[in-house]
Amino acid sequence: MQFLKKWGWSLVLLAGIVPATIYFAFLYQPIPEEELVEVPVVEDTVQAYIPKKYYGIIVDSLLIEEGKIRRNQNLADILKPYNVPYEKIHKVARDSKKVFDVRKFVSGKPYSMLYKGDSLKEATHFIYRPNAIDYVVIDFQDSVKMYQASKKIELKENEMVGEINTSLYVDMLEAGGNADLVNKLVDVFAWQVDFFGIQKGDNYKLIYDEQYVDDELVGIGEIKAAYFEHIGESFYGFQFEQDSVGTDYFDQHGQSLRREFLKAPLSFTRISSRYTGRRYHPVQKRYKAHLGTDYAAPVGTPIRAVADGKIIAAKYHRFNGNFVKIQHNGNIATQYLHMSKIASGIKYGQKVKRGQTIGFVGSTGLASGPHLCYRFWKNGVQVDALKVDLPPSEPILPENMATFDSVRLVWQQRLDQMYLPAPVADSVVYASISR
Repeated sequence: MQFLKKWGWSLVLLAGIVPATIYFAFLYQPIPEEELVEVPVVEDTVQAYIPKKYYGIIVDSLLIEEGKIRRNQNLADILKPYNVPYEKIHKVARDSKKVFDVRKFVSGKPYSMLYKGDSLKEATHFIYRPNAIDYVVIDFQDSVKMYQASKKIELKENEMVGEINTSLYVDMLEAGGNADLVNKLVDVFAWQVDFFGIQKGDNYKLIYDEQYVDDELVGIGEIKAAYFEHIGESFYGFQFEQDSVGTDYFDQHGQSLRREFLKAPLSFTRISSRYTGRRYHPVQKRYKAHLGTDYAAPVGTPIRAVADGKIIAAKYHRFNGNFVKIQHNGNIATQYLHMSKIASGIKYGQKVKRGQTIGFVGSTGLASGPHLCYRFWKNGVQVDALKVDLPPSEPILPENMATFDSVRLVWQQRLDQMYLPAPVADSVVYASISR
């Protein structure tokens, strides 16, 4: 009894702990590896919301209709089915000149209407695309807003090699080029090569950039390096930028290929013929001196200023028709006759830049057909624009020569390693002779 009194509760606790220990030891014994089952862990994921955009505009809740400007169609005609209030249309017509004059829509150019609603359409945006790169947006939400923007242009380098068989223009187009590339090549060597005297067998090599938008070829970038062989004489041209002078083209010796003046006031591919000197006047029916250079070209062909200068005449004359005269560096002036119209903003006292459009080919005044009569004065005397001796632009500066030579060497090696396609040999048929 004395033993139970002293150790009784201890025995009771021990009797409970031992079975419990045995039970839990059995309960948590390891499970064989082959009986283990992997339970996939599911993690919470959040899908990022990416709004759908069209020309930079979120269009998740909008509908889109595309079309093309019809002949004589104006903005009001296009917007009428989309319930744009007249006040907003009037505001666009009144204020659009600051961004893009909507009265100058061109038939055939594409546009898009963004709108809400199905049965009752409510326009939110109008997008006009004058070319593959630029676009104009009119936002009708709240107060009317209008802005211009451009798609991102990607440049891709390309090469072209060719030989003249028919003409520079025809042969380059057959080789995969276009009119813009032809004009750019002519501008590089305008003062070195007479492109109206091209001979069969003359050849060219080009390294140039192509412009792409959304993987579509939309234009030609700059020519980086070029080679032209004319009647056995070789010419190189390399593009190089000098801080104080800007970008220009130079030969392998660092001399500029350009003059302060363009060789012609029209692009090469638009000129069908040219002639100078004494000629039979088709209107006055008599032979007379003609010191100007006539360029036959389609009506509306842009006419460009051949050099920087100041307008000293821009008006109509009964013989000259619509004409512009430009004073250049002190002793030189140029004149452009028989325009169909003078370009907007071209007026007396206005300064112009080389290559700027000053008017368009026509047949106003004493002219029998559409052409440009181009006249050139030096020291107050009219001279032949094609034979006048003009100083070249500034050559590579001494401090830039080392850099130019390193760049030039790379381009020249590439050009020299570009070979003309081998002529296709006449096929020869060999007949086997049985014995």
